[in-house]
Amino acid sequence: MLTKRIIPCLDVQNGRVVKNVRFFENHRDAGDPLLLAQEYERQQADELVFYDITATHEGRKLMLDVAAQVAEAVLMPLTVGGGVGSVADFRELLLAGADKISVNSSAVKNPQLIREASDHFGAQCVVLSIDAKRRAAGHAQGDGWNVYVGGGRVDTGLDLLAWAEQGQRLGAGELCLNIMDADGTRAGFDLEATRLVSRSVDLPVIASGGAGKLDDFYDVLTEGAADAALAASVFHFGELTVNTVKADLKRRGLNVRPAWADQ
Repeated sequence: MLTKRIIPCLDVQNGRVVKNVRFFENHRDAGDPLLLAQEYERQQADELVFYDITATHEGRKLMLDVAAQVAEAVLMPLTVGGGVGSVADFRELLLAGADKISVNSSAVKNPQLIREASDHFGAQCVVLSIDAKRRAAGHAQGDGWNVYVGGGRVDTGLDLLAWAEQGQRLGAGELCLNIMDADGTRAGFDLEATRLVSRSVDLPVIASGGAGKLDDFYDVLTEGAADAALAASVFHFGELTVNTVKADLKRRGLNVRPAWADQ
């Protein structure tokens, strides 16, 4: 049985970790990225994700100095994304200490970036991050989800499942699926979307958006067929710890990496 992973996420804006609901509502400051990274290292998170969430929208490069400080502070695998638009950007971030690089808007604009990065650095370095939103009833494309870019601001018209499958063909090694309707709501992951994507590709799928209680993690890793669960606010604001989540999953029979008991 494959080990299920629990992954905290640092959404960074102007050097601070922030958390919104559905990307744009109820903006909250969650703290210093370096201090949070160190805390998740202490809790023995399986991995850490660092997103510069406005880099693409603002047309600038990722805050390399902050990402490098976080990479220096942790031993767990680190995924970094935001404003990554070229193979040279991949190289720069890997040299700064990242283990994996996440691409989103730039991959939609230039899908061959996935292939080029995979060929240069290996598929294990390439995480295709997908922001998706359920289509409204009566939409011309029918039921399903569309892919959004620009930090969730632009509807590309791309179908979620079609883009996930294309990402695999191009050489992505992992998918991170963020369903915008659930993001930050703490009402649970979108199990339907996660399950459909997980069954449409032969890649590890990280579920993101909606974690609020212990049951949510278990549900998305079982009913949702995800390989990993990513969460932000529920960890940042102390409602749950990585240790607590792992202990609960282990009690329910899921295979997770050991974590220290809460101190």
